[in-house]
Amino acid sequence: MAPANAPSVANLASTVTNAANQPDLRGNLMPVRSEIDIDDCHVDGTIPTGLRGSFIRNGPNPAFEPLGSYHMFDGDGMLHGITFGDDGVSYRNRWIRSRGLGAELAHGAAVYHGLAEVMSFPDPKLTGDAGPLKNPANTHIIEHAGRRLALWEGGPPTEVDTNLDTLGEYDFGGRLVGAMTAHPRIDPRTGEMCFFSYSLFEPYLRYHVADSTGALVHSVDLDLPAPVMMHDFIITEEHAVFLDSPIVFDLENLGTGPMVNWKPENGTRIGVMPRRGTNADLRWFEIEPGHVQHFWNGWATGNRIEFSGSRLADPNFGIDPTSPLDEQAADNQPGRPARYWVDLGSGSAGWEPSDDLPGDFCRINDAYTGVPNRYAYMSAFGGSVGNQGDFDTMVAYDQSTGERSMWHSGAGGHVGESVFAPDPAGTAENDGWLINAVYYEGGDRTDVCVLDARDVEAGPIARVTMPQRIPFGFHANWFGA
Repeated sequence: MAPANAPSVANLASTVTNAANQPDLRGNLMPVRSEIDIDDCHVDGTIPTGLRGSFIRNGPNPAFEPLGSYHMFDGDGMLHGITFGDDGVSYRNRWIRSRGLGAELAHGAAVYHGLAEVMSFPDPKLTGDAGPLKNPANTHIIEHAGRRLALWEGGPPTEVDTNLDTLGEYDFGGRLVGAMTAHPRIDPRTGEMCFFSYSLFEPYLRYHVADSTGALVHSVDLDLPAPVMMHDFIITEEHAVFLDSPIVFDLENLGTGPMVNWKPENGTRIGVMPRRGTNADLRWFEIEPGHVQHFWNGWATGNRIEFSGSRLADPNFGIDPTSPLDEQAADNQPGRPARYWVDLGSGSAGWEPSDDLPGDFCRINDAYTGVPNRYAYMSAFGGSVGNQGDFDTMVAYDQSTGERSMWHSGAGGHVGESVFAPDPAGTAENDGWLINAVYYEGGDRTDVCVLDARDVEAGPIARVTMPQRIPFGFHANWFGA
């Protein structure tokens, strides 16, 4: 059941109307107003008989007119669930009913400022037990040990049920101290989930392992020289691998200037440790400055560890209360595919570009997490380089040959993250489908597109027209029936 203070479906509708001075509330960043349930979505094409389960996308959908500058990282989480069944395709969306959202509903207006004004603390009389920082749980959704967890890297996970209803924050039976990354890595062979959290205050990095039953069995503090933004990492069968890149939090600037700054003079390091290791086991390898927001995968062959992701040479995340958000967004250029390597024997490490196509949202067939895999998927800028909402192309890479295949979404099309749904009858790594929520400006609509992962260039084999558009958001996952 939802918490007692959780707003109900009937009395929660977004009041956001004024986007004139809020670049992150324009176009398809504007929230949808309400929660709906539709059992018979229109389908063009044929849904494969093996595609049974739910594609669930998480993203921001602010319920109230924001206080001050709004960044899309601030918005209340909303889950959009598209379920493929024997009787057709259904859609349902639900706000994640955080304690902070409950406090705002009780007040009838926004109570919390956003990241750009993080030092503007809310009135504790209005927040009650929700605390001074809202956990919107707006970034990702995963499943581990029978629990579905909505994630936001600034706080603990929020558990939801299979109907997308909120159950509340989850702290692993009181064992989790601090936050949890939005990008844990689950080993499909052992069932272990490895994850971390970063902090503005020491210890700047914590690392955790939950076993296959969901019990938190390993937690260690790891030393970093400065508080940095670390969004993702990778695992091999034996290692946890971190990228310590110089996206540094400047505490003295909080509320008065850029809260995160790129400081290449600090250097970039790859950190490698055993998956059940401690700070004493952590080895660092210096490389050329750069940042990876999202990785594909990694694996070890002997002493050599290889991994790949979308590398940014000069990142900017647009969180500065002194600068207009649209100007910050214009500077936020995408990454490009790159391969990294570490030789644990010689102590050498490096990277090389693997393609010049700008893009991100790196995904694989998750059954290959931590072991060598051949195929990698990305959302890309097939046209002009722009911001996240301008992704217009789905890309599949064959990493054994270096070849790529692409599908362009067409005029006015904007793709989200491609999620791989495996074919239950398949045997090859790419036996399955790619699912993507594609927004079309012309009709102000979203089509959930299904592509054969073996033939991306052929385009969708099925399009599901959503009963309401799905605003631009972050990450999605497939939950098989």
